Amino acid sequence: MAASLYTQEILNLHETGKPLLMSMDLRLCAQDQERELINFYKQRNVEWACPVKCNLQGDSAVGDGVTRHFFSTVLQKLKYGFNLNLGKQKHRCNICLFEGEPDHLVPSSSQLLIESDLFLVAGRMLGHSFLHGGPCLTGLRRAFVHVLFHGSSDTATLQLEDCPDIDVRETISFLNGQVPLTEDQYSKVLELCLAWDLPGPTEENRRWLYERLLSHAVLGRRTRQMKQIKQGLKDTFVWPLLTDRKDVVLFPKESEDLCTPEMLLSCIAWPNKSNNDDDDDDDEYPAATKERIAGFLKQFIESGSSKDLKNLLRFWVGWERTEKNMAVEIVKSDLPRSSTCFCILRLPGHYTEFHSFSKDLIMCIGVCKYGFGLV
Repeated sequence: MAASLYTQEILNLHETGKPLLMSMDLRLCAQDQERELINFYKQRNVEWACPVKCNLQGDSAVGDGVTRHFFSTVLQKLKYGFNLNLGKQKHRCNICLFEGEPDHLVPSSSQLLIESDLFLVAGRMLGHSFLHGGPCLTGLRRAFVHVLFHGSSDTATLQLEDCPDIDVRETISFLNGQVPLTEDQYSKVLELCLAWDLPGPTEENRRWLYERLLSHAVLGRRTRQMKQIKQGLKDTFVWPLLTDRKDVVLFPKESEDLCTPEMLLSCIAWPNKSNNDDDDDDDEYPAATKERIAGFLKQFIESGSSKDLKNLLRFWVGWERTEKNMAVEIVKSDLPRSSTCFCILRLPGHYTEFHSFSKDLIMCIGVCKYGFGLV
């Protein structure tokens, strides 16, 4: 409730400002589309709380559904990477701004990403999506989130899994315990210590050195990234809320961002089953057909994985978050369709068995990343 009231107040204060036009050309390759996203968030002197207007060139869709699709795409790229060609690389490659295992993600230590201000871009993306009620970035390590919001690194609880560099993690792990170091292990630990301006290992400083190396590997090498993310969040006006209200979650755990059947079913407005069969026209099906197709959808939701349900939500409303009064209509069509602006899922009434219904629905909801109307 605090987050909702705060963000709504910020948006109200800027509702008369110059609208932000977010444009992405679906006719371009995926890499060029991603470059458009980054260039949009690299703009200077922008009031990020102003009204948002989204335009998908090459697609006729307009409205709130396009805006939701835009924010969903932004957060997907933040989590899974951008296909970009940075520096003097000959080929494009997948560049992840955050690296590590689920719930242990931390910003990449790449100097090229820092110098390109991509973590400032990430902060603006995160704050802008949060401001408009969009999806959040999941899986960040709690210790990083703690330090990001003015916590002390001395009070952050770290684990070996927090270190995304496997080789560095292995070297630090040699110090965890009382087993004497072999000559090769001692050499690797000493090399790492000297690279990070720390003394070599001894029996007396072993535990202290283990904690210092781990802290530097996870947090110390990411201070500039933190500063850029902070600035991006400040640019979008959400920083005061996030620092004053610790109960407002910007970076949920993976387990806190699951989509369950109960969450989805509670938001659905099912089709009216009571209709007069004598009044049926070409756009209507009898009540029995509506009930059968609605039952197929309910079965799909109850048996689907969290990933399938998120794909269904994105196909239905534009992003992976539920909306109020998500309507279902039974229509005459070859394949499932949706009107994301009005949160309407239109399902064909010709299905007589669940298997064929489920197969077509999975196929359709799997194309959301390509835009609208491209099934």
